Amino acid sequence: MNTTPQFSAAENRRRRLKFRAEHRGTKECDLLVGGFVRARLADFSEAEIGELEKIMDMPDPLLADWLTGRAEIPQDIDFPLLQAMRKAALG
Repeated sequence: MNTTPQFSAAENRRRRLKFRAEHRGTKECDLLVGGFVRARLADFSEAEIGELEKIMDMPDPLLADWLTGRAEIPQDIDFPLLQAMRKAALG
């Protein structure tokens, strides 16, 4: 008998993103990105999920600089979700 919980494809996608957000590789990004995603993931739209997947592919040093205001976010990746993360990080 299989006792492993079965999740839909959408649930699996969100669970993977949450894990990736909380385990970035650097403590700073784990806190900045993971905390933001953990608090809001359940309310993300499909468009935001797509943006988050792109954000998860960005290197930690650049992402940390963008979120903390040490560097400007380049226009070609200036997603609304990335701006929301930055706003949350800067308080």
